[in-house]
Amino acid sequence: MNVSLNWLSEFVAHGRTADEVADLLTMSGLEVEEIATTGAPSVPGGVIVGRVLTCARHPGADRLSVATVDVGGDAPLAIVCGAPNVAAGQHVAVAPPGTTLELSGKDGVRVAVTLERRTIRGEISEGMICADDELGLGNDHSGILVLDGDDAAPGEPLAAYLARRSAAPDTVLTLNVTPNRPDATSHVGVARDLAALVGEPLRLPRVDVPEAGGDTAARIAVTLADAHLCSRYVAMIVDGVTVGAAPSWMRERLDAVGSRSVSGVVDATNVVMREIGQPLHAFDLDRIEGAEITVRAARAGETLVTLDGRERTLAGGTPVVCDGGPGGPRVIAIAGVMGGRETEVTAETTRVLIESAHFDASAIRRAARAAGLSTDASYRFERGVDPEGTRAAAARAAALIAEVAGGTVASGCVDVLATVHVRPRVTLRLARLAALLGADIPAADVRRLLSAIGFDIVADGGLEGLTEQILDGRRLEETSPADVLRLSVPPWRPDVTREVDVIEEVARLWGFDRIPEPRHIRLPLVVPPASGAPEARAALREALVGLGLTEAVGTSLVRREAAERVAFAHPAYGDGAIVETVETPGSSRAPLALRPSLLASLLPVASHNQRQRAASVRLFEVGRVVRGPLGATRTAPPADEREHAAVVLAGLASEATWDAPARRADLYDAKAAADAIAAAYGQAATFADAAIDGLDDALTVLVDGSAVGIVGSVGAALLGAYDLRGPVVVAEVNVVALFERGRARARYGAFSRAPHVERDLAFVVDAATPAGDLVDIVREAGQPLVTSVAVVDVYTGDRVGAGRKSVALALHLAADRTLTDAEVEETLARIVSAAGSRVGAELRR
Repeated sequence: MNVSLNWLSEFVAHGRTADEVADLLTMSGLEVEEIATTGAPSVPGGVIVGRVLTCARHPGADRLSVATVDVGGDAPLAIVCGAPNVAAGQHVAVAPPGTTLELSGKDGVRVAVTLERRTIRGEISEGMICADDELGLGNDHSGILVLDGDDAAPGEPLAAYLARRSAAPDTVLTLNVTPNRPDATSHVGVARDLAALVGEPLRLPRVDVPEAGGDTAARIAVTLADAHLCSRYVAMIVDGVTVGAAPSWMRERLDAVGSRSVSGVVDATNVVMREIGQPLHAFDLDRIEGAEITVRAARAGETLVTLDGRERTLAGGTPVVCDGGPGGPRVIAIAGVMGGRETEVTAETTRVLIESAHFDASAIRRAARAAGLSTDASYRFERGVDPEGTRAAAARAAALIAEVAGGTVASGCVDVLATVHVRPRVTLRLARLAALLGADIPAADVRRLLSAIGFDIVADGGLEGLTEQILDGRRLEETSPADVLRLSVPPWRPDVTREVDVIEEVARLWGFDRIPEPRHIRLPLVVPPASGAPEARAALREALVGLGLTEAVGTSLVRREAAERVAFAHPAYGDGAIVETVETPGSSRAPLALRPSLLASLLPVASHNQRQRAASVRLFEVGRVVRGPLGATRTAPPADEREHAAVVLAGLASEATWDAPARRADLYDAKAAADAIAAAYGQAATFADAAIDGLDDALTVLVDGSAVGIVGSVGAALLGAYDLRGPVVVAEVNVVALFERGRARARYGAFSRAPHVERDLAFVVDAATPAGDLVDIVREAGQPLVTSVAVVDVYTGDRVGAGRKSVALALHLAADRTLTDAEVEETLARIVSAAGSRVGAELRR
């Protein structure tokens, strides 16, 4: 969920920076995943606003245009432009000569370029008309950036123009709200925690809450046919509204948190939802038939055209809102999820009915899944909203609508309660709190923290109803009535039901980092036996990080189409089918599947990095992949689950230096990664040619002759599917197969005091014979004296004949004694004989 720091500051005077607020919230359990700054974007200095006076085709190039551009100077600039959308009359961003831009150079690497007056195909060009990506405003290079000309003045700095048209600077915190914290899905809820953390009062918006009845109750009737689906329904009316654009402050506030502005009326309901967490819906009152609202369960087969324009067939039991038309009840909304097109607020709307209700969380969750919808409203209803805040939320929205749309709020309201909410009571023993946390938190601080987040202390003292008196085998004899608090749980905290829940609230607000480390820990003095797998996995990660790779963690669930793209038919992956997940009946979501390859989650991450202009992408992941039995159904248990390690490399493998140019990652880098994966498990990898759909130049990774993985370059189809810029090389290895072969322990020995012998051999073989096969033959035949073999040269040409190649090898021979010439010659003879018999190699003279 997105939280605006400007908005948050209206509710609590925290006096902290964005980073400090993020740290406070994260340490209290509201994890801040991202901090973003909004406002005017940064653009290169020297770029100015220009107005295109004329635009004509370049006489010497079909795809270029020659434009004259007014930049506020004595004379317009002549600029040659290659964008297809440049036209006379446009206001554009112009970089005149002398401006320095970060432009995409060779291999996609951004380089600083200072523009000069130059001649292009015989025409003078005095600068550049810029596209989004050339200004750092995005990734679009399909055409130039066209500015709104209403207030664009030629010659004005582009930075000043953008600042004038941008909202006030703000900082947006992206929170990872866990399902048990529905109160944190609003700014007031987050501010309540922040106020407790900094010791400042919470400042809530003032709301005049009407009594039930009045003119509103006389004009609309509400019936709750199923108390389980809806326990409370509040309705208010605003007359005489003029539906138009929302004021700028409201649009900016919603834009900051990622909500799209619709109109002043609809935006007001969204502001209230983001502010206090209660989802609302605005109906056009004149389009509600029969002046009646009924909340009931839908009958199977009923239909509704929702606000997104899609006709949806409803599943039986879906909570719906109906009106009372003469033709019978008509469904006008999926309760708590999305309204209907027939009663939506439009430009012709003059009277608005505001719905503020408390729907059952489980019912809304099932309805949203069945309809294939996930909305801001369902997100909050599924977690649970404040059952006592419905009337205040409706009143707040009515006042905002009257303010921004010029209406009048009708007196009173409709407030139908099917179930009265009773606040639960919880008893907190301070002795138990101290025993569980291992910290003596002052009673005054406990009362202050709990009061700050809405707990009412209804009484101090009294042990009635306490049944749990023993903790860790010790009876709490010291408990006295003075050390007991009886608390009323606030209605926006449905997750707090037990004493231990209250203790957790105190701990997170007091600060887990302030709890001292215990002197004694009651743990069994038994060391579990080591399986070896964690040690090997740690060595694997260490090896890949040592190669300069960054670990990514992806999800096992991917779209079915993404799983199909990387369902490689290869022995390293098994031969099972893709395992799909069970689909929710009626769901419009794309079907999901368990990933058959780690590339299903790694390639999208690589694409994201490239879109963020990363010059080098070096990623790895260690995780599980799944294949099912052949012909498996979606509900069949997976038959083959393996742990794999995968690597994705793109862009630069090394930066340019004074003595070497930049180098792009290639297939050899991927082979090196596969070698490192095998070596981490004490194994040696070899490679053989393979044919794998989706990969070019594919190789099979072999260990002891068994296929354990693949290496290859991502083909054009996969590059296009993931919007990747090639070349992209990958490696993936089944590490379970490596581990099962046993991780060999490193063995060390003393250096031989005797000198080693070096010999070079050049073999002429068939051009299709892999040099690796020849190395393996030499290493095997040369035992026990040959300690290393390396390829030093490969030659093809007239001297070795057509279809043949010469492979030169450097051999080291050594033993724990001085070798004789006879021993060396005998070993070399065995090598030559073995190479000749197995691959037809001839010794080159």
